[in-house]
Parts: sequence; C-alpha cells; structure tokens
Amino acid sequence: MAQRTRLPPTLGGGAARKARCACEVRVTPRGVDSSAVVKVSRSGTLNSSNLRVLGVQRAIARKVQIAGRSILTAIHKTAVHEAVELRPLGLVGDEQADLSVHGGLDKAVYAYPSEHYSYWQQERHQAGLDGIDNDLPFGAMGENLTLQGLLETDVWVGDVLHFSACSLRVTAPREPCYKFNAAMGFSHAVKRMAQTGFCGFYLAVDRPGAIASGETFVLEPGPRRLSIPQRFEAKMFKHMR
Repeated sequence: MAQRTRLPPTLGGGAARKARCACEVRVTPRGVDSSAVVKVSRSGTLNSSNLRVLGVQRAIARKVQIAGRSILTAIHKTAVHEAVELRPLGLVGDEQADLSVHGGLDKAVYAYPSEHYSYWQQERHQAGLDGIDNDLPFGAMGENLTLQGLLETDVWVGDVLHFSACSLRVTAPREPCYKFNAAMGFSHAVKRMAQTGFCGFYLAVDRPGAIASGETFVLEPGPRRLSIPQRFEAKMFKHMR
C-alpha cells in the first residue's frame, strides 16, 4: 500500500503529496513547471549514460568589494581544462575563504547541476543585468564541479559518485550567503535559491585521485534516509519568511 510522504513546504508548495509507491517521491520546486518534475527514488534509478562532468573549476581566495566592505572570497571559480588532482580537502589549487562554512573533509568539493544555469540567466535578465556577463560561465555558482544529469532531487546524503579515478560522497546541500547575492549581481539571489531548491550539494572525498571535465560517472545509492531537498528546506526556512 502506498505511503503518504510529507514534503518540505518550500519544495512541495506546503501540501503533502502522495508517493507513487513506497519507495518513490515526486518533488516540485516552487516556480518550476510541474511537467518537468523529477521522480526521486530511494532505489537510485537514473539514466547513468547521462551522468557527466561538464566543468571543473577552482579559485584562489581574493578580496572583493561587497556593500562597501573588503571581503575575502573564492566564489569566482574559473575553468580548468586538464585533469586536476583531488585530495581529501578538495581540488589542488582551490581555496575556501571562510572555513567555518566551506571546506573541510565533509565539504571538500561543491557540485552544481548544469540544468539550472538557464534559470539563473533568466533571473539576471529580469533583474536588468543583460549587459553584464549575460552568459554565465560554469563556475559562476561557486561550484568546483558542474554536473549533467544529476539534480538535487536525485541525490541523498550518503550517496557516492564514482568517477574513473576518484569517488565522492554526498554530505550536505549548499547554504547560500550574501556573497552569492553579490556574485549573481542582484540582492534576492539567496531567496531565489531558497525558493527553488537549486542549491547544489557538497561532497567528501572517499577515494582521492584525479578528475577532468568530460568524464562520466556512476551514482551508488547510500542509506537514503535524508534527501538533499529535505535537508536544504530545513536549513533555509529563515529565508522563506
């Protein structure tokens, strides 16, 4: 008999939706066409042939001016076009400015779905930023890895991404701060990320090695007790009020 699954109000419009079966949930981010809903399955069923790294990015922390203050940040990532060594604390040559919220063993790498880039370009268009770097390059979200075929609704804490020479374990969603507003160029970017759930996710390095743009990967399901959307909604409730 199908179970009823309570979805976070941010991602489910505040109403509980009926699961298609005991192991499946449908999640509809606010503002997203319901016809494009992704089916989240605890069994981890995905089209593995579509899972690919489209971009690898890194940055050295530097000071920028935000609201009249000099702030240290490494959010402005740039593309790396060759294989990069991946160690327990992240990509060689990459830095995090605030180690209280980024970096460390559990947040060594930040991944972001490429599918969301069109949404952010549309948001910038509506904010009147057409003439300012209209085409967002991969890395604009501050991510180290831009992934194809794997949305937040597809992954759960504990899932493992196996690449050819390394393995990364999903640990947590990204929690955007004021620096994301500055990077996007408009003041409500954090709120939009909270509303849509387009947050990306952090990864721990289970198997160090090298990683490169263009390679494919395989998703191994973990215990699947807590999904990225569920954890993100709990953390971002304050931005929804």
